[in-house]
Amino acid sequence: MQLIPAIDLKDGHCVRLKQGDMDQATTFGEDPAAMARKWVDEGARRLHLVDLNGAFAGKPKNHAAVKAILAEVGEDIPVQLGGGIRDLDTIEQYIDAGLRWVIIGTAAVKNPGFLKEACIAFGGHIIVGLDAKDGKVATDGWSKLTGHEVLDLAKKFEDWGVESIIYTDIGRDGMLTGINIDATVRLAQGLTIPVIASGGLSSMADVEALCAVEKEGIEGVICGRAIYTGALDFAAAQARADALSGRA
Repeated sequence: MQLIPAIDLKDGHCVRLKQGDMDQATTFGEDPAAMARKWVDEGARRLHLVDLNGAFAGKPKNHAAVKAILAEVGEDIPVQLGGGIRDLDTIEQYIDAGLRWVIIGTAAVKNPGFLKEACIAFGGHIIVGLDAKDGKVATDGWSKLTGHEVLDLAKKFEDWGVESIIYTDIGRDGMLTGINIDATVRLAQGLTIPVIASGGLSSMADVEALCAVEKEGIEGVICGRAIYTGALDFAAAQARADALSGRA
């Protein structure tokens, strides 16, 4: 089980939001590259970046911060990024810059033809982020709920060749209320591609609960507010996950 630190970028700074609200942003660092180094030094084997400005503007905004992070961690640490990815040129630029995966969220739901083209052109590099509340997919920075069921969309995207699904329960994200284990497991059981859990990780108990269902197809969990506030010790949590997974 990989614990994947999230580095959310807003105006070049590292922040965390509550339930996707840009007006509820807490700044945790002025130097994204230093933050990336901190998590790698504590045992992170993968990093999750979000261009928050890009997500709301519909095009990438935090170029300098992303470039600095990639230069800092090098090729040994795979990095994934989402936020504002709406065209193939953007994907190509990111992959050429050294990103391992790009995450397509809103555009996957609203413009599925684009997602299909991306999977064809950049096979192995496309992850879809599905954000949901009560089983329904949300788009546009979580501001709009659709009528789409999470599993139905995920199955379609799996058929098109996406690498994995990041599943976020938006009712829990940034609230430190615990991962929605049941919903994450149900999604993973319905797919053959891996699922990455997201939204609400708050304690070592959450880590242990996820490790217990790892075999269902859950390959990792994105860690946000809890590791920034100190509610969860990242290094200890990754060591515990490794022990439970037989890596330690």
